[in-house]
Amino acid sequence: MKIFEHLDSPVLFLAKVVLVAITLGAVGCSSPHLPENTLVLAMSSEPPDLNATKATDSESFFILGHVMEGLTRSGKDGKPAPGVAERWEITDKGAVFYLRKNARWSDGKPVTAHDFVYSWQTVVDPKNASEYAFILFPVKNAERIVGKKAAPQELGVQALDDFTLKVTFEKPCGYFLSLTSFASYFPLRKDFHQAHGERYGAEYDTMLYNGPFALTKWIHGAAIRMEKNPHYWNAEIVKLNAIDIPYITADDGARFNLFRNGKIDLVHLSKNTLETAMRARFRMRKFADGTLYFLEYNFKAGRPTVNKNLRLAIQAVFDADEYVDKVVSIPGTIPGSTLIPAWITGKKKLFREDFPIIPKKPDLDAAKKYLASALRELGLKDPPSLVWLTGDSPRASKEAEYFQSLLKSTLGIELKIDKQIFKQRLAKMSAGEFDIVSAGWGPDYNDPMTFADLFTSWNENNRGLWRNTQYDEWIRKAQSTTDPATRMDAMAAAERLLLDEQPILPLYESSVIYTQSDELFGVRRNSVGFDPDYTEATVQRQNSGASR
Repeated sequence: MKIFEHLDSPVLFLAKVVLVAITLGAVGCSSPHLPENTLVLAMSSEPPDLNATKATDSESFFILGHVMEGLTRSGKDGKPAPGVAERWEITDKGAVFYLRKNARWSDGKPVTAHDFVYSWQTVVDPKNASEYAFILFPVKNAERIVGKKAAPQELGVQALDDFTLKVTFEKPCGYFLSLTSFASYFPLRKDFHQAHGERYGAEYDTMLYNGPFALTKWIHGAAIRMEKNPHYWNAEIVKLNAIDIPYITADDGARFNLFRNGKIDLVHLSKNTLETAMRARFRMRKFADGTLYFLEYNFKAGRPTVNKNLRLAIQAVFDADEYVDKVVSIPGTIPGSTLIPAWITGKKKLFREDFPIIPKKPDLDAAKKYLASALRELGLKDPPSLVWLTGDSPRASKEAEYFQSLLKSTLGIELKIDKQIFKQRLAKMSAGEFDIVSAGWGPDYNDPMTFADLFTSWNENNRGLWRNTQYDEWIRKAQSTTDPATRMDAMAAAERLLLDEQPILPLYESSVIYTQSDELFGVRRNSVGFDPDYTEATVQRQNSGASR
């Protein structure tokens, strides 16, 4: 699903929700001085781009999830629920969606089937350069259009009338309905989009909204405000007047202090703030967040990390258990060992139960042999220095310093740390300006494919540019059938190949601990999609007599 602001984002996409209260004789936290019926939050980074046809990251998806809506929404049970579409019919050949006639844009005009046709054609248009165009590949001709072998108008989607949308599949897709709540499938109105051109989505007033809220303020790098959208078809479920984000800071300690001082309503805790929160006896909650964090290597010609033995040497000195204990230090975090996380369902039970992976343990002797082979193949006498691209948060720095020390002490490899703000880190990832980049990926939809196809040759989010024809073939096989056994077997084979070639080094599957105001109710933690979801949340300030 999307790229994450590394490690410290207060906006994380979930995989499997556990929501277990941590009872520590805990006390609540109230914010009587905050505005009535307005939720106040802090973010670690502002969204780089709110153009849904181009967005790739968790911060953008968090905002877009509140101000936009697709054909479906993620329901309370994690399954697709009606959104702009009130009903649908799906077969192996395609789907027909019947749009509700009271769905409106924020300027009061109706959302029509033509808005979906235009949006989807824009996503796959090579001129748009969407890194998420691959997610429309189940639609007929989408891949050919991205490959410049067909025109955008040949995409298998058409408006039968203003409120009936017909979709033709390239091949059967058993999880297509889950895709229709994802941002790349959101509608886009042609007249407004073309009027603003490249500025669309760059400011609060260069967008139209059809979701529960609408942006009313965006001071770049400083503040964002979303207010209830009176034109939303289901506005009666929206209880908040506004979601105010007056603080944007990568400093997890600063965000925690904002919460402790009663200035925001919810905060995610890091290793640095968890102990303080426990001492303060805050009431905390935790859930297993199936997002996978990993290191991604650069495969551009001339980069040392193209060498397999160098990658194997790094893998052989890495101890995932030690890393989780010393660097992450969040209860419930699972040490990384593979691509497809532990929570995902396979044939009939969990994928990891169907296809178990034996975690690799550190082996310094093997690492030195791999390194010696790498130096011979690279024509080097001494280990190469490598550029490590990472974020600007405290925990991102701690991670970089951990690997800097590990690789120097075990392999003699120098790491040059390139620390960037979130938006610039994404730009450098896309430009391939790194040897190793620290990254994270969460589910875009509820299927193992949301992880498995990340490292195919056609996926623009494969920032390291690893290419393997056999891997592509396995994924194609999994995508060409709806038979569960065939699909899962093919994805398992692809995963084994990836683990052998090591284009990435899995670090951990994250868990999140957070605390929230006693005045905040109705927060939804989604298993797939944007999270947290405040669409039906309420805040009841103490001065109004509310209590937990």
